Amino acid sequence: MTQPPAPLYDSTHLATFANGLEMAERKGSGDVFPDIGSRLTTTDSATPHVAADTDYQAVAQWLAEYQDSPQTLKSYRREAERLLLWLGSQGRGLREVNRETLRSFEAFLENPQPREMWIGPSKPRHHPAWRPFRGGLSPASRRQTLVILQGLFGWLVEAGWVGHNPFVLMRDKSRRLNNQTQRIERYLERPLWDWLWTWLNTRPVPEDARGRYEHARHRFIFGFAYLLAPRIHEMANATMDDFRVSEGRWWWHVIGKGGKQARIPLPEDMQACLQQWRKVLGLGGLPGVSEHGPLIRALDKQRGISDNQLYRLIKETFGHAALALEAEGGKREYIDALRKATPHWLRHTSITHQAQAGVSLRYLAENARHSRLDTTSRYLHTEAHEWHEQQQRHRLKTAPPEQP
Repeated sequence: MTQPPAPLYDSTHLATFANGLEMAERKGSGDVFPDIGSRLTTTDSATPHVAADTDYQAVAQWLAEYQDSPQTLKSYRREAERLLLWLGSQGRGLREVNRETLRSFEAFLENPQPREMWIGPSKPRHHPAWRPFRGGLSPASRRQTLVILQGLFGWLVEAGWVGHNPFVLMRDKSRRLNNQTQRIERYLERPLWDWLWTWLNTRPVPEDARGRYEHARHRFIFGFAYLLAPRIHEMANATMDDFRVSEGRWWWHVIGKGGKQARIPLPEDMQACLQQWRKVLGLGGLPGVSEHGPLIRALDKQRGISDNQLYRLIKETFGHAALALEAEGGKREYIDALRKATPHWLRHTSITHQAQAGVSLRYLAENARHSRLDTTSRYLHTEAHEWHEQQQRHRLKTAPPEQP
């Protein structure tokens, strides 16, 4: 591969891909597969059970299975593209992937080289400066990549596209591909959240109309994220009529991960946040049943905003908060936490603080929309605190000697 890799899949056309048509037929193979199009494996003696003639088409069929789950599709597309682009750079196809190939790919994920070809800043997918990586992947990110690709190869085996799943040969696979940590650590501790919420509410309000609107929008977004623990795409896709009253009680109706429908009770503080936000938008009271407009809106107060726009907005706010806390002489660990925080930290913060407030595990799982209680239990830190306190009983018999 002599040119930088380009994106392979456009998710808006996956329905077309599922019918066996390639993007290359519409755009020209040079636009889509710079330097690697001819290297993608074509069918040979195998008898696949999917309508595909190339690795590219076979993977598109797999991706098309996730069209009803946009966030899953986005993640799976990213990892599949990285694998196909890397295989293309090696002159290989999916049927040539073995255990040794996986080892090489793991090393590549940690340090994609040559850097100028594979790594770059965030850009639109069809921008000339787009690259598959922002940097080398962390151990947790590499595990997640392998988990996704293990599922891809399992599907390809069943589809008759490849003869074996190389992940089966991975020693200690259950441990190596386990991306679950014992405890959720990426959240804002209660004192830090209290400071952040106070800062959002007491910092100077700009005098211009745009500044006042953005100030109010930041406050609502963080209040919404903290009180209802939404995922980023759930926030961006929320509409006014997702908030409904039943027998005098308000609920938030949401379609979450995997297309699962749920409803979450609205705390009183969320009702107040919603009313204040609607006032900023020029709307009255609480939403009516026929209000289909977006909940979080652009500067024109009409259009919604995308997942990426919302992500950047929250990250920027965390950055400004870190600078403000640093100027106040705040704790270094809190300043660092704000700088590292992502929008998903707000979800972790919400669930953790609900648990600390005494919400039962059963209702906590409902609020988080977890299908397994052991997932929710990772947010319970009580036992860790008790363990730490009891460990203090283990003492040296005599005090350690003073250092000279």
